[in-house]
Amino acid sequence: SDLQDYQGGRDFDALKKFADENLKPMCSPKNLDLCDDDKKAQITKYQGMSDDELAAAITAEEKKLEDAEAEFKAEVQKLQDKYSSLSTEKDEKIAAVKAAGLGLMKAVKNSKPAAGSDEL
Repeated sequence: SDLQDYQGGRDFDALKKFADENLKPMCSPKNLDLCDDDKKAQITKYQGMSDDELAAAITAEEKKLEDAEAEFKAEVQKLQDKYSSLSTEKDEKIAAVKAAGLGLMKAVKNSKPAAGSDEL
């Protein structure tokens, strides 16, 4: 098989369903009769490569995975930095509004008698 990570649930029912659907003889170099023409062609191509060529091809593909992961992490870090910057900016604006007397304004407004009130 092609050794992919299992991404499903970890409870018995999820594992059983996965096993029933996926754990059976699959296309592989040892089971070519189960492969479609495209997979057979790929396997034949890889079997025709020398050990060094195959190792180099594997290394190149693994590098693509590493690059994708590194790019993802870098972009997530940019988002985190932007979030932190926006959060700090928001906190500073809130502090400025409060320092400008918002609390006192509200207190004064609440201390005034309501319009149309005939309290004695």
